[in-house]
This record gives sequence, structure tokens and C-alpha cells, in this order.
Amino acid sequence: MNSKTLLERIKSIFNGVVGLSPDKITQTVGLNIGKIDLSRARLNFWDLGGQAELRSLWEKYYAECHAIVFVLDSTDKERIEECKQAFERIITSDMTEGIPILMLANKQDVPDSLKVEEIKEIFNKISLRLGARDSRVLAISALEGDGVREAIDWLFIRLKRNQPNRPPIFK
Repeated sequence: MNSKTLLERIKSIFNGVVGLSPDKITQTVGLNIGKIDLSRARLNFWDLGGQAELRSLWEKYYAECHAIVFVLDSTDKERIEECKQAFERIITSDMTEGIPILMLANKQDVPDSLKVEEIKEIFNKISLRLGARDSRVLAISALEGDGVREAIDWLFIRLKRNQPNRPPIFK
């Protein structure tokens, strides 16, 4: 349970719609889309699967995105190096230059999960490549909902601030 659980939690918090029960949520394979309305704006979320074979598709979405939310499973210590490499590919792409990046340390409700300070330490060297762009690491529990509203509020402020660089798309 990671990004798909988060997407369901975001929709339930901001749309007031009860999402799927956590035991019914499966791993993201391909793409899931969620939309919320916030302060007279519509935010569209594209939940892209994180499996290695799907990561090559991520670049196809960079040109249209206004921010990136990188969801990290804080309990999966075995894959942390793989996550670092995936994150580095994202932040070093010319197509993501200047857009806000929010890393969410998910599963903070699990006692043995990596804490934000530990994650920052692990990602510290590549975080220097973020430059002056807005970026942050926040602790959340998508399952419990802890930190989700604060994460979306942070993201929304950065989207508004970054409008001159990546104007919104009106449809």
C-alpha cells in the first residue's frame, strides 16, 4: 500500500468521498488518476506505478506535470537504494527542471519505519542536485491519513508560487 492508498486518502479528505477500503487496494499497475478541487482550482493526480519496468513511462508525463510527489515506502529498507536511483533520474531530467518536488515518507504509522531524518540522510547527496527549486520531505501515513492534508497544502502553495514557470492548463 503506497501511492494508490495515498490517492484514495487524498480523494476522501478533499472530496469527502469514501474511497476504497485499504484491503481492497492493490498495487498500482499502469496509471490511476484522481482529481480534487481546492480553492477554486482542480488538481489532477497521476499515480504512476513504481515498478522498475514502469519507470521508463514516467518521462512521458514530465512535460505536462506541475509538480512531482515521490512516495517512498519507509518500511522497505531493502529497496531504498533503488528508490534513490529512481529519484535521482527524476530530479536530473531537464523536463522536471524548476518544478516543485515533494517526497512523502509513507507508512510512518509502522513502528520500524525509517524516519524523515534518516531518509534525508540517505538522500542527502543527491538532494544537492535539486538546486533552488521548492522541495520537501514530509512524513505521512496514507493508511491513517496522518500528514496527508499538510502535504497537499504544501504542494498547493508551491503550485501557485510556480505558476509563472509552469502555467496551469485550462480545459
